[in-house]
Amino acid sequence: MHPNFSDVYRRLNVNAITLNSMRKAISKLKNNKPDFVVAEFFYGYGNNYAGVNISNLDVFLHSMQKYAPDAKVIVMVDKEEREYVDKLSDLFPLHAILQYPVQSMELENILKGD
Repeated sequence: MHPNFSDVYRRLNVNAITLNSMRKAISKLKNNKPDFVVAEFFYGYGNNYAGVNISNLDVFLHSMQKYAPDAKVIVMVDKEEREYVDKLSDLFPLHAILQYPVQSMELENILKGD
């Protein structure tokens, strides 16, 4: 579902690193301190997330607190799961929450600080 925002990143001269697994993303945090992280939120309906973790992002966001505490997190979420993001934001600071479909200008304005 993650839209291709490469045009936004180019316009803003952002060095975007795209990773497709949390393991790789956490590993990358140890050597690269991002200014922003743009990630998709998936709630853990009754799977292994539901016990200790709320979503697919909990472990990554916990690692961010250690390795990149100043990074701003932008979360994209489907309308049906929007209500669960609030549970995550109770535990971790989220800079912005964008509901699908996310428009390029929405993300661009957030990255520019508008």
